[in-house]
This record gives sequence, structure tokens and C-alpha cells, in this order.
Amino acid sequence: MESTRYTVTLDEFKLFHRIDRTLYLILTRDLARNPVESLYILALWMWLERGGGFSNFISKTLSLPPFLINELADEAVTCLKCLNVQFPFISEATEIPLTHSLVERDISLQFFFEKRFTAFEEIQILVSRVCVPSLSDIMQAHRQVVAPSPSHVQMHAPPPAPAAVDDSLAHSFFSMRIGSDDPGPSRGRGRPNDRTMFVTFSKGYPVTETEVRQFFTMLLGNCIESLHMQEVGRDEQALYAKIVFFRASFIRSILSGASKAKFNINGKHVWMRKFVPKNNE
Repeated sequence: MESTRYTVTLDEFKLFHRIDRTLYLILTRDLARNPVESLYILALWMWLERGGGFSNFISKTLSLPPFLINELADEAVTCLKCLNVQFPFISEATEIPLTHSLVERDISLQFFFEKRFTAFEEIQILVSRVCVPSLSDIMQAHRQVVAPSPSHVQMHAPPPAPAAVDDSLAHSFFSMRIGSDDPGPSRGRGRPNDRTMFVTFSKGYPVTETEVRQFFTMLLGNCIESLHMQEVGRDEQALYAKIVFFRASFIRSILSGASKAKFNINGKHVWMRKFVPKNNE
């Protein structure tokens, strides 16, 4: 007897993560924290529940007053920095008191530093496969508020809360194996073809270059070296594009071990895969 496969819709997926969505709204709307940074904060807290063995961490966080959630988020940013192999860990700087009180077990920055290699990959997967799909509409609504002009490419978040950081945290997190927050000179980045992805769009649902740039800037920070849309006539729709990223690590983050990735940009489906050049390219 064949087993029945059930496909979860995006609305059902968002409903399942309604608690996570509520917490993300508190971080970005009520506390005015950077939306990209908040993705990683939330993913870290999810990882504590799933990979760290600290159950009900997010529901316990929601029970706190906003000012304590903000302080807990500041601690999360510090913990994320400990996952960066370039972060100069200082053994004396171990205090994360609010996090410690919620987990009700011994936990310090040393815990995150020791788990940095496995946690790095697992949090990336949570961001791309859980946080972005479940929070896409909230992220989009925020972007429309802070970037109303269609010609505005770079996303500018509202002033962050004290001790918060900007999109460079996300960029640094995705680039930490390379050890630089700045894309830097092109030398040493590898061949362009190794840093290129092929993007396809659905016919009848046109996606502009600006939309693509805004989406990945919001998701990954400063990551695109060049973007080449299909050349079409004035009234025709581009059906594909090529994106050259500054680092090949961005591609690994986008694919998360899969051969293809699917995104929703302003309600339009976008598929991405590693670019495979022809022999003469």
C-alpha cells in the first residue's frame, strides 16, 4: 500500500510558526531592531530549542516584557559573534545572564564558541528553510515601509536599538569562513563562474532587477557583484538572469546542500541553481 504524501502550503507553514512570527514582529516592529539581524537572532533561539536541547526557549522569551526581550536579543547577537571563527573569544567574557535564566542550565559564551562549526551550518539552514519562508510577508511589509521608492536598491532599516548591529552581522555570518565582512578586492574570490547562479522566473509574473537586488540585499547583505537580466524588448518579460556573487559561500548558503532553491519575491516564484557554463564560456 502506497503511503500518502501531504504537501504543506505556505499558509499552513506560517500558521505552524505563528509563535516565531509573533516574536519576529516584536523584534522588528515593537523594538525597531534590524530585520535581517532579527532573522539570525530568531534562528539562534530556534537552534537552542532544536540543537541545543533547551526546550520552550521561544515561548519563554515571549513571556518576557519587551525591554527584556530586547536585552535577550543583545545577548543573542553576542552569541552569534562567538560562532564566527574570526571572533577573538575571551574566556572571561562569559556572562549571558538572561539566556542563562531562561534555559535554567549552565550556559555561557564558551558553549557557543565550542559548537561554532556545527551551529554555523545548522543556523544557516534554519534561516533559509524556516525563517525566510515563514516570515517572508513580514519582511516584505517592512521593506515596503522603509524603502517605498521602486528605484531604491539598498535596504535601509530604521535606527537599531542600542547595542544592535546592522546588516553587516548577517553578511559576516554568511562570510565567516572567509573571515571578512567586506567583499574586498576581486583577487582571491575565485573564478566568476564559480560564484555565479542561474535564476529563472515564471512566465506571466515579471520580476525586475531591482526586486532581485533588494531581496538578496535584505537576506544576505552586500553580496551581489553583478546581475545580468535576460535582454528583452520593452514590452517583454525577462525569464532568466545570472547573478555573480562576491563569494562562493553565498551560493552554499542559498542552496543549503540542495541542487536548487526556490524563493518568493513579492509573491512571484524564483528558482535558483548553480550556473553551469557551456564549454566555450
